[in-house]
Amino acid sequence: MDALGGLLDGVRARGAFVLRLSLDPPWSMRIQDDAPLTLICMTKGSAVIVTDSGESFDLAAGDVAVARGVEHYLFADDAHTTPQVVIHPGNRCTTLRGEDLRFEMSVGVRTWGNAAVGADRAVVCAYQGRSEVSSRLLQALPPALVLRGESWRTPLVGLLANEAGRDGPGQGAYLDRLLDLLLMDVLRTWFDRAEQAPTWWHAEHDPVVGPALRLIYNNPEHPWTVANLAGAVGRSRAAFARRFTEQVGEPPIAFLTGWRLALAADLLHSSGDTIASVARRVGYGTPFALSSAFKRAYGVSPNVHRATARCG
Repeated sequence: MDALGGLLDGVRARGAFVLRLSLDPPWSMRIQDDAPLTLICMTKGSAVIVTDSGESFDLAAGDVAVARGVEHYLFADDAHTTPQVVIHPGNRCTTLRGEDLRFEMSVGVRTWGNAAVGADRAVVCAYQGRSEVSSRLLQALPPALVLRGESWRTPLVGLLANEAGRDGPGQGAYLDRLLDLLLMDVLRTWFDRAEQAPTWWHAEHDPVVGPALRLIYNNPEHPWTVANLAGAVGRSRAAFARRFTEQVGEPPIAFLTGWRLALAADLLHSSGDTIASVARRVGYGTPFALSSAFKRAYGVSPNVHRATARCG
Protein backbone atom coordinates (compact mmCIF):
# COMPACT_ATOMS: atom_id res chain seq x y z
CA MET A 1 0.00 0.00 0.00
CA ASP A 2 0.97 3.62 -0.55
CA ALA A 3 -0.89 6.91 -0.06
CA LEU A 4 -3.01 6.48 -3.19
CA GLY A 5 -3.64 2.82 -2.41
CA GLY A 6 -4.80 3.81 1.06
CA LEU A 7 -7.11 6.42 -0.41
CA LEU A 8 -8.66 3.89 -2.77
CA ASP A 9 -9.18 1.35 0.01
CA GLY A 10 -10.85 4.00 2.12
CA VAL A 11 -13.24 5.54 -0.40
CA ARG A 12 -14.16 2.13 -1.83
CA ALA A 13 -15.12 0.84 1.62
CA ARG A 14 -18.84 1.29 0.93
CA GLY A 15 -18.73 0.85 -2.80
CA ALA A 16 -19.05 3.16 -5.78
CA PHE A 17 -21.49 3.73 -8.60
CA VAL A 18 -21.19 4.75 -12.24
CA LEU A 19 -24.03 6.55 -14.02
CA ARG A 20 -24.31 8.10 -17.47
CA LEU A 21 -26.22 11.37 -17.81
CA SER A 22 -28.03 12.26 -21.03
CA LEU A 23 -29.64 15.71 -20.96
CA ASP A 24 -31.13 18.34 -23.22
CA PRO A 25 -30.97 21.96 -21.94
CA PRO A 26 -32.24 23.53 -19.85
CA TRP A 27 -31.25 21.22 -17.00
CA SER A 28 -29.92 21.74 -13.50
CA MET A 29 -29.41 19.51 -10.51
CA ARG A 30 -28.57 20.28 -6.92
CA ILE A 31 -25.92 17.82 -5.64
CA GLN A 32 -26.09 17.28 -1.90
CA ASP A 33 -25.27 13.60 -1.64
CA ASP A 34 -22.22 14.22 0.58
CA ALA A 35 -20.21 11.57 -1.29
CA PRO A 36 -16.56 11.85 -0.19
CA LEU A 37 -15.31 11.80 -3.77
CA THR A 38 -17.14 12.27 -7.09
CA LEU A 39 -15.77 12.30 -10.64
CA ILE A 40 -17.75 14.07 -13.37
CA CYS A 41 -16.53 13.27 -16.88
CA MET A 42 -18.04 15.39 -19.66
CA THR A 43 -18.26 13.32 -22.84
CA LYS A 44 -20.39 15.65 -25.01
CA GLY A 45 -21.65 19.21 -24.83
CA SER A 46 -20.91 21.45 -21.87
CA ALA A 47 -21.88 22.10 -18.26
CA VAL A 48 -21.01 24.19 -15.23
CA ILE A 49 -20.34 23.40 -11.58
CA VAL A 50 -21.15 26.12 -9.04
CA THR A 51 -20.21 25.42 -5.43
CA ASP A 52 -22.02 26.81 -2.41
CA SER A 53 -19.00 28.99 -1.71
CA GLY A 54 -19.43 30.64 -5.12
CA GLU A 55 -16.67 28.99 -7.16
CA SER A 56 -17.64 28.22 -10.75
CA PHE A 57 -16.09 25.68 -13.13
CA ASP A 58 -17.05 25.47 -16.81
CA LEU A 59 -16.81 21.97 -18.29
CA ALA A 60 -16.38 21.05 -21.95
CA ALA A 61 -16.31 17.65 -23.60
CA GLY A 62 -13.21 15.78 -22.43
CA ASP A 63 -12.91 17.62 -19.11
CA VAL A 64 -12.97 15.73 -15.81
CA ALA A 65 -14.02 17.36 -12.54
CA VAL A 66 -13.48 16.01 -9.04
CA ALA A 67 -15.68 17.10 -6.14
CA ARG A 68 -14.47 16.25 -2.65
CA GLY A 69 -17.84 16.31 -0.91
CA VAL A 70 -17.13 19.13 1.54
CA GLU A 71 -19.61 21.43 -0.21
CA HIS A 72 -22.94 21.04 -1.96
CA TYR A 73 -22.98 22.29 -5.53
CA LEU A 74 -25.02 22.94 -8.65
CA PHE A 75 -24.37 20.89 -11.78
CA ALA A 76 -26.17 22.44 -14.73
CA ASP A 77 -26.16 23.46 -18.36
CA ASP A 78 -25.93 27.10 -17.20
CA ALA A 79 -25.23 28.73 -13.85
CA HIS A 80 -28.55 30.60 -14.03
CA THR A 81 -30.77 27.57 -14.72
CA THR A 82 -33.10 26.90 -11.80
CA PRO A 83 -32.49 23.46 -10.22
CA GLN A 84 -35.10 20.87 -11.15
CA VAL A 85 -33.55 17.85 -9.43
CA VAL A 86 -31.91 17.17 -6.06
CA ILE A 87 -29.42 14.33 -5.53
CA HIS A 88 -29.45 13.15 -1.91
CA PRO A 89 -27.19 10.74 0.04
CA GLY A 90 -27.49 7.18 -1.18
CA ASN A 91 -27.90 8.40 -4.78
CA ARG A 92 -31.57 9.19 -4.09
CA CYS A 93 -32.99 11.55 -6.70
CA THR A 94 -36.04 13.77 -6.15
CA THR A 95 -37.74 16.90 -7.39
CA LEU A 96 -37.36 20.06 -5.31
CA ARG A 97 -40.60 19.04 -3.56
CA GLY A 98 -39.16 15.62 -2.65
CA GLU A 99 -40.95 13.50 -5.27
CA ASP A 100 -38.97 10.39 -6.22
CA LEU A 101 -37.40 10.43 -9.71
CA ARG A 102 -35.44 7.20 -9.46
CA PHE A 103 -37.30 5.49 -12.29
CA GLU A 104 -39.01 8.38 -14.03
CA MET A 105 -35.84 9.65 -15.71
CA SER A 106 -34.21 6.32 -16.50
CA VAL A 107 -33.40 6.27 -20.22
CA GLY A 108 -31.26 3.15 -20.53
CA VAL A 109 -28.75 0.90 -18.79
CA ARG A 110 -27.08 3.01 -16.08
CA THR A 111 -28.29 6.05 -18.03
CA TRP A 112 -30.40 8.83 -16.55
CA GLY A 113 -31.73 12.11 -17.88
CA ASN A 114 -34.42 13.86 -19.87
CA ALA A 115 -33.42 12.58 -23.32
CA ALA A 116 -32.24 9.25 -24.67
CA VAL A 117 -29.58 11.02 -26.76
CA GLY A 118 -29.02 14.34 -25.02
CA ALA A 119 -27.02 17.31 -26.27
CA ASP A 120 -25.08 17.24 -22.99
CA ARG A 121 -23.68 13.94 -21.76
CA ALA A 122 -21.51 13.00 -18.82
CA VAL A 123 -20.44 10.04 -16.75
CA VAL A 124 -20.77 10.58 -13.00
CA CYS A 125 -18.84 8.28 -10.68
CA ALA A 126 -19.14 8.54 -6.89
CA TYR A 127 -17.31 6.79 -4.09
CA GLN A 128 -19.27 6.38 -0.87
CA GLY A 129 -16.65 5.34 1.70
CA ARG A 130 -14.82 7.35 4.32
CA SER A 131 -11.73 6.46 6.31
CA GLU A 132 -8.90 8.05 8.24
CA VAL A 133 -6.30 6.94 5.71
CA SER A 134 -8.27 8.40 2.81
CA SER A 135 -8.90 11.60 4.75
CA ARG A 136 -5.16 12.26 4.92
CA LEU A 137 -5.08 12.46 1.13
CA LEU A 138 -8.51 13.95 0.46
CA GLN A 139 -7.70 16.91 2.70
CA ALA A 140 -4.91 17.80 0.27
CA LEU A 141 -7.48 18.33 -2.51
CA PRO A 142 -9.50 21.50 -3.07
CA PRO A 143 -13.32 21.22 -2.77
CA ALA A 144 -13.45 20.93 -6.57
CA LEU A 145 -10.87 20.67 -9.33
CA VAL A 146 -10.91 20.27 -13.10
CA LEU A 147 -8.52 18.57 -15.52
CA ARG A 148 -8.95 19.99 -19.01
CA GLY A 149 -9.29 17.51 -21.85
CA GLU A 150 -6.96 19.40 -24.17
CA SER A 151 -4.09 19.13 -21.69
CA TRP A 152 -4.72 15.61 -20.44
CA ARG A 153 -5.28 12.69 -22.76
CA THR A 154 -6.60 9.39 -21.45
CA PRO A 155 -8.58 6.57 -23.10
CA LEU A 156 -10.21 5.72 -19.77
CA VAL A 157 -13.06 8.26 -19.91
CA GLY A 158 -14.32 7.06 -23.28
CA LEU A 159 -13.94 3.43 -22.28
CA LEU A 160 -15.82 4.00 -19.03
CA ALA A 161 -18.62 5.85 -20.84
CA ASN A 162 -19.06 3.05 -23.36
CA GLU A 163 -18.92 0.26 -20.81
CA ALA A 164 -21.35 2.01 -18.45
CA GLY A 165 -24.11 1.51 -21.02
CA ARG A 166 -23.56 -2.22 -21.25
CA ASP A 167 -24.84 -4.99 -19.05
CA GLY A 168 -23.87 -8.61 -18.56
CA PRO A 169 -21.88 -10.98 -16.35
CA GLY A 170 -19.11 -9.25 -14.43
CA GLN A 171 -19.96 -5.80 -15.78
CA GLY A 172 -20.18 -4.19 -12.35
CA ALA A 173 -16.73 -5.47 -11.35
CA TYR A 174 -15.31 -4.38 -14.70
CA LEU A 175 -16.67 -0.86 -14.24
CA ASP A 176 -15.27 -0.73 -10.71
CA ARG A 177 -11.77 -1.49 -11.98
CA LEU A 178 -12.06 1.10 -14.76
CA LEU A 179 -13.22 3.70 -12.27
CA ASP A 180 -10.33 2.91 -9.92
CA LEU A 181 -7.84 3.33 -12.76
CA LEU A 182 -9.41 6.62 -13.79
CA LEU A 183 -9.33 7.97 -10.23
CA MET A 184 -5.67 7.05 -9.87
CA ASP A 185 -4.82 8.66 -13.20
CA VAL A 186 -6.71 11.86 -12.32
CA LEU A 187 -5.11 12.23 -8.90
CA ARG A 188 -1.58 11.44 -10.06
CA THR A 189 -1.91 13.96 -12.88
CA TRP A 190 -3.35 16.63 -10.57
CA PHE A 191 -0.76 16.21 -7.83
CA ASP A 192 2.11 16.12 -10.29
CA ARG A 193 0.95 19.45 -11.74
CA ALA A 194 -0.43 21.29 -8.74
CA GLU A 195 1.75 23.68 -6.78
CA GLN A 196 -0.52 23.07 -3.78
CA ALA A 197 0.13 19.32 -3.74
CA PRO A 198 1.04 18.11 -0.24
CA THR A 199 4.70 18.03 0.65
CA TRP A 200 4.66 14.26 1.19
CA TRP A 201 3.42 13.72 -2.38
CA HIS A 202 6.51 15.37 -3.82
CA ALA A 203 8.61 13.61 -1.18
CA GLU A 204 7.62 10.24 -2.66
CA HIS A 205 9.76 11.14 -5.68
CA ASP A 206 12.81 11.87 -3.53
CA PRO A 207 15.49 9.13 -3.87
CA VAL A 208 15.97 8.99 -0.09
CA VAL A 209 12.63 9.93 1.45
CA GLY A 210 10.52 8.11 -1.15
CA PRO A 211 11.85 4.64 -0.28
CA ALA A 212 11.50 5.41 3.44
CA LEU A 213 7.85 6.39 2.95
CA ARG A 214 7.18 3.16 1.09
CA LEU A 215 8.76 1.17 3.92
CA ILE A 216 6.42 2.92 6.38
CA TYR A 217 3.34 2.47 4.18
CA ASN A 218 3.94 -1.20 3.51
CA ASN A 219 5.39 -2.33 6.84
CA PRO A 220 3.68 -0.34 9.61
CA GLU A 221 4.07 -3.24 12.04
CA HIS A 222 7.88 -3.13 11.86
CA PRO A 223 9.63 -1.59 14.92
CA TRP A 224 10.84 1.42 12.98
CA THR A 225 13.20 3.96 14.49
CA VAL A 226 14.87 6.92 12.86
CA ALA A 227 18.11 4.94 12.95
CA ASN A 228 16.86 1.82 11.18
CA LEU A 229 14.90 3.83 8.61
CA ALA A 230 18.05 5.82 7.90
CA GLY A 231 20.06 2.62 7.59
CA ALA A 232 17.49 1.11 5.21
CA VAL A 233 17.96 4.01 2.78
CA GLY A 234 21.71 4.34 3.25
CA ARG A 235 21.93 7.62 5.15
CA SER A 236 23.13 8.73 8.55
CA ARG A 237 20.49 9.19 11.23
CA ALA A 238 20.90 12.97 11.41
CA ALA A 239 21.01 13.51 7.65
CA PHE A 240 17.98 11.30 7.09
CA ALA A 241 15.90 12.94 9.85
CA ARG A 242 16.69 16.40 8.52
CA ARG A 243 15.90 15.49 4.91
CA PHE A 244 12.68 13.65 5.82
CA THR A 245 11.41 16.58 7.90
CA GLU A 246 12.23 19.08 5.15
CA GLN A 247 10.55 17.00 2.46
CA VAL A 248 7.48 15.73 4.35
CA GLY A 249 6.85 18.59 6.75
CA GLU A 250 7.07 16.54 9.93
CA PRO A 251 9.68 14.26 11.55
CA PRO A 252 9.83 10.56 10.61
CA ILE A 253 8.36 9.19 13.84
CA ALA A 254 5.54 11.74 13.87
CA PHE A 255 4.61 10.73 10.32
CA LEU A 256 4.90 7.04 11.18
CA THR A 257 2.66 7.49 14.22
CA GLY A 258 0.00 9.31 12.21
CA TRP A 259 0.01 6.59 9.55
CA ARG A 260 -0.22 3.78 12.10
CA LEU A 261 -3.10 5.39 13.96
CA ALA A 262 -5.02 6.11 10.74
CA LEU A 263 -4.64 2.45 9.78
CA ALA A 264 -5.76 1.42 13.25
CA ALA A 265 -8.84 3.65 13.04
CA ASP A 266 -9.84 2.03 9.75
CA LEU A 267 -9.21 -1.50 11.03
CA LEU A 268 -11.34 -0.82 14.09
CA HIS A 269 -14.14 0.27 11.78
CA SER A 270 -13.87 -2.38 9.08
CA SER A 271 -12.72 -5.52 10.86
CA GLY A 272 -13.72 -7.60 13.83
CA ASP A 273 -10.12 -7.85 15.06
CA THR A 274 -9.47 -7.45 18.75
CA ILE A 275 -7.70 -4.34 19.98
CA ALA A 276 -4.64 -6.51 20.61
CA SER A 277 -4.66 -7.79 17.03
CA VAL A 278 -5.07 -4.29 15.60
CA ALA A 279 -2.22 -3.09 17.81
CA ARG A 280 0.11 -5.79 16.47
CA ARG A 281 -0.87 -5.09 12.85
CA VAL A 282 0.03 -1.41 13.12
CA GLY A 283 3.22 -1.72 15.17
CA TYR A 284 2.15 -1.35 18.81
CA GLY A 285 3.41 -3.96 21.24
CA THR A 286 0.38 -3.93 23.52
CA PRO A 287 -3.28 -2.86 23.42
CA PHE A 288 -2.50 -0.35 26.16
CA ALA A 289 0.20 1.32 24.03
CA LEU A 290 -2.20 1.61 21.09
CA SER A 291 -5.03 2.88 23.30
CA SER A 292 -2.85 5.59 24.83
CA ALA A 293 -1.60 6.84 21.46
CA PHE A 294 -5.04 6.56 19.88
CA LYS A 295 -6.73 8.59 22.60
CA ARG A 296 -4.08 11.32 22.32
CA ALA A 297 -4.70 11.57 18.57
CA TYR A 298 -8.47 11.09 18.35
CA GLY A 299 -9.69 12.01 21.80
CA VAL A 300 -11.46 8.69 22.36
CA SER A 301 -10.41 5.12 23.08
CA PRO A 302 -10.26 2.52 20.30
CA ASN A 303 -13.38 0.84 21.73
CA VAL A 304 -15.37 4.08 21.68
CA HIS A 305 -14.15 4.84 18.15
CA ARG A 306 -15.28 1.38 16.99
CA ALA A 307 -18.70 1.73 18.62
CA THR A 308 -19.20 5.23 17.21
CA ALA A 309 -18.17 4.18 13.69
CA ARG A 310 -20.62 1.26 13.75
CA CYS A 311 -23.45 3.48 14.92
CA GLY A 312 -22.68 5.89 12.07
